Amino acid sequence: MKILVVGPSWVGDSVMAQALYKRIKQEEPSAKIEVIAPEWSLSLLDRMPEVDKKIASPFTHGDIKVYERFQLGKKLQRESYERSIILTNSFKSALLPYFAKIKVRTGWLGEFRYGLINDIRSSNELKKSLMVEKFAALSLEKENFSLRNLSLPKLEINSTNLSLLLEKNLVEKEKPALALCPGAEFGPSKRWPSEYYSEIAKTYISHGWNVFCIGSKNDENIGIEIENTNNLSNEINFINLIGKTSLLDAIDILSYAKKVVTNDSGLMHIAAAVGTPLVALYGPSSPEYTPPLIDKKQILRKMEGYKKVRYGTSEKGYHQSLLEISPEEVLIALEGLH
Repeated sequence: MKILVVGPSWVGDSVMAQALYKRIKQEEPSAKIEVIAPEWSLSLLDRMPEVDKKIASPFTHGDIKVYERFQLGKKLQRESYERSIILTNSFKSALLPYFAKIKVRTGWLGEFRYGLINDIRSSNELKKSLMVEKFAALSLEKENFSLRNLSLPKLEINSTNLSLLLEKNLVEKEKPALALCPGAEFGPSKRWPSEYYSEIAKTYISHGWNVFCIGSKNDENIGIEIENTNNLSNEINFINLIGKTSLLDAIDILSYAKKVVTNDSGLMHIAAAVGTPLVALYGPSSPEYTPPLIDKKQILRKMEGYKKVRYGTSEKGYHQSLLEISPEEVLIALEGLH
């Protein structure tokens, strides 16, 4: 069976989708899984042995481009897919499998997708389910998609690349490493303050640890803020890699760390998928919906429920509930990780 998966557009969702790929392979070991996803996410798929082929989507977030989708669908029709699985809810994401004339098109009903989706899975039954369970519920079988029945994401590590990274950054390998992931896709409303992260870095360096800061180019100012708060740029064991590494590099470095402190972000899900114990800091987003999928974790949160806020009320845009998590609480949580 040859399956086309229309993949997610976010790092965390892309990681969680691996649970679906694992489930498909368990249900149909001979299945060939091909994933079409944004180009930035394709390297992540390289670390998922369940994915047989990756296809770069030419469409950016928000693009409709019906004619271009029709043209690409006609091209994909030649691949003779037997089934498609659409992991996003939008109308436009369901167009491609329809134009490719894939016989079985599985997904949630979403935005006016009658006809585009012909194997509709009920989202009403999944209202209280985790995101990873919702992905797994789109597999070949309609039952047994609860977390206890799933093989959780597990990304492969490239030891050669890791060795090169450690050598390049003159890392003292005899010291344990703490990784900090201070960024978040939706800005400061989902971020723990930079000065708090700096306090954690300062404490662990004083205890003889290496401290890595990891993030995308969009997070570069955060790394500078962390450095400047406690003059960490003069510390040889503080290694600011924000904006200086690829997604694959981040995977390998997070696997090397002994512990991680992270906002609710894509890097949080990567840290969980490489098995590194972590402290996850949540604000308005909910650990009841997208928790880190690892047993060795401590989740800190000062509010309940879920709010789709994209702003905070503080001067720098932080959410009050994240401001209320003190560095001392995080240090205690880190001590509790084994």
